[in-house]
Amino acid sequence: MDILFTLFDFILHVDQHLQTFVQNYGIWVYALLFLIIFIETGVVVMPFLPGDSLLFVVGAMCGVGLMSYPLSIGLLLSAAILGNQSNYTIGRYCGPKVFGWENSRWFNKKAFEQAHAFYEKYGGITIVAARFMPFLRTFAPFVAGVAQMTRSRFTFFDVTGGMLWVGGIVTVGYFFGNIPWVKLHLDKIIWAMILVPGLLVLAGAWRSRGKSA
Repeated sequence: MDILFTLFDFILHVDQHLQTFVQNYGIWVYALLFLIIFIETGVVVMPFLPGDSLLFVVGAMCGVGLMSYPLSIGLLLSAAILGNQSNYTIGRYCGPKVFGWENSRWFNKKAFEQAHAFYEKYGGITIVAARFMPFLRTFAPFVAGVAQMTRSRFTFFDVTGGMLWVGGIVTVGYFFGNIPWVKLHLDKIIWAMILVPGLLVLAGAWRSRGKSA
């Protein structure tokens, strides 16, 4: 329980924790940030790390000169791309073994073929859009791997989505993160970053369910 409280405290006060880390450890903050983004996007069981809010706060810190904007963009983009590649690889090579392919009662070959066809046709936009959705961005590359989406196609959309996600949110934080109103309401903005995408996904799923009924 203490671990959960610590995690929520870090997520909601990431600006304070990150600034303290920069002041105490200097350049090592880049290694910490790389690790957090890589783990959030690259380990399927770690979807709850504060990716969006972290990128926003990093941008704000770059805006006041506490961190390097180009170095932050480069490192975090690398972490996001490599994380997705790791997650895709786990899904591609471990997923079939877990299901046991045709020899397992858990494996439905028809469902697998449909998932593969879906990711070949619509997987690109799924990979890009999932970047901006907590939880989904962790599972989307794993499912793409399980569905055997081709590596070249996955990589193209992985890089595209990573550039939009990292570059976009860090840049927004750079220009707007130090506005007094934003700093005053940062905790509410962080909650919005977490909850709004999730609600949109639930609404979309509910609509799809209604149409298929």
